[in-house]
Amino acid sequence: MNKYDEEIIVVDRETIFSHEKNAFNGFITIEDQRALEIFETLSRYEVKRRGDMEEAPAYKQLISYCILENEEDEVLVYKRLTGGGEERLHGLSSIGVGGHMNQSDHDDIERTLIENARRELAEEVGLTDIPDSDLELIGFINDDGDEVGRVHIGLVFRIKVERESIRAVETDTLSIEWIDKNRLMDIPAYETWSRLIIESIYMSGH
Repeated sequence: MNKYDEEIIVVDRETIFSHEKNAFNGFITIEDQRALEIFETLSRYEVKRRGDMEEAPAYKQLISYCILENEEDEVLVYKRLTGGGEERLHGLSSIGVGGHMNQSDHDDIERTLIENARRELAEEVGLTDIPDSDLELIGFINDDGDEVGRVHIGLVFRIKVERESIRAVETDTLSIEWIDKNRLMDIPAYETWSRLIIESIYMSGH
């Protein structure tokens, strides 16, 4: 199937941001009142064709974005190589493993979100058998400042893993390395979401 024919979960912008009352740029933690209200809107999602949504800023595509940390205070950083995923992000580093979300068999939105996050972790870095309690939703990331960000919103999860449990499943599209969380900004070129999250979480001591 062409990736643009994929049926993905979206929420219309007016709903998710309560007519712009809860609009934000950057990373907000789940304790933020705006984040709590945004989370409440997610169960009102719609399912649309991805190709129709890529240039439809009236909708926000929901993206799972999982940050992996290990027991040595390192964070997984990966680079998208040519041939994978979103062409507009090739060559840039990222700390978020994830992707578009699809409808599940569950009515429960929390189960749907977690199932999608787990699927991406298995497909990208070979991580399986993750207990639900290990996936912690820590906030949302949004950036309306560029054409990619304008049509997406990220649900940011954090998960602690054992270093040896992670591998790049498709080595032609992904290269991975572990970086000490205090040295994350030594990497020269991050996609926007990752840079915003690093500045908010790892450089401010959250």
